[in-house]
Amino acid sequence: MKELVETIAKALVDHPEAVTVTEEQEGKNVRIHLHVDPSDMGKVIGRQGRIAKAIRAVVKAAGSGEDHRTDVDIE
Repeated sequence: MKELVETIAKALVDHPEAVTVTEEQEGKNVRIHLHVDPSDMGKVIGRQGRIAKAIRAVVKAAGSGEDHRTDVDIE
């Protein structure tokens, strides 16, 4: 999942070298933290949060066969 989020984020931003993704496991929950350059924050979130919702939907669909819940935090 971490690589998927990183690939999507790097394709969206102007500063792909500033994209970092960390992943932490909390029982059956996996939390993915996406850090981007502050000037790229609007590109990752999108208008009214549409791109952020789409990233979360793709991650949820990719992990649907697994036995855990995945959350994506954009920071």
